[in-house]
Formats: sequence, C-alpha cells, structure tokens
Amino acid sequence: MARGLDNRNPGNIRRSRVRYRGEIQPSRDPDFKEFESLAWGYRAIFVLLDTYRIRYGLDTLRGMISRWAPPSENRTDLYIRAVADDTGIDPDERLDTRDPATMIPLAAAISRVENGSKADPREVEAGWRLFETEE
Repeated sequence: MARGLDNRNPGNIRRSRVRYRGEIQPSRDPDFKEFESLAWGYRAIFVLLDTYRIRYGLDTLRGMISRWAPPSENRTDLYIRAVADDTGIDPDERLDTRDPATMIPLAAAISRVENGSKADPREVEAGWRLFETEE
C-alpha cells in the first residue's frame, strides 16, 4: 500500500507544527502526518489549499501545486500537468477553494499523483463534508 494511503494522508502532507482535526499524534511516520481516516486526510488537503489561497494568494493550480510539491523535491511541472489533465483545470485559471465542483476533483487528482492509484470518490466527498461544515 502507498505510504500516503497507509497513513490515511492521501496528500502526503509533511509533519509540521500545524495541527489538523482528525490528525493522529504522534504520527508513526517520521516524515508525514497520519490521520484517523482518509476523510480526515482529504479534509486536510482542502484546508491546506484554502490556506494557500487566503494566506499566500495562491489561487491557481500552478501556484498551489508549486507550493505543495516544490521543485526542490518534485518534478513540479509534471505534477501540475498530471493534475490539470485529471481535472480539466487550466494551470493558470483562478480557483475558488470553496467550490466543491472544483476542489473535490482537485484533491482526488493530488491523491492519484501522490499515491499512484485512483482516489475513492466517497472518501474525497466525505472529506469535503468535514471541511464545509466548518465554514
């Protein structure tokens, strides 16, 4: 099983001081966060992408993925292309991080790139419900 799925962290969010609801502490993984369920892991993706937009002004797929998967650790250009191909979102299109029609496919595409397998849409949608109930 892919590391992100084993950790129920489909976005492979790295360990940090930031704490998310549903996060298991301490994580068994020395580098990545671990969540109680995949739904909580998807919720963390939505929270983090929303934070990118609000705090850093990153409101395009290119901007978000460049921060999510920086060139120092990834082939960011290929990552952006893969997510754009999966979602049909232009890399430079402005995104509304509160729109489920945009964000659910985006989180699913990130999970596919990170884990090498198609995301379970029910888990992604459950993560969205956890995210949107906090607004």
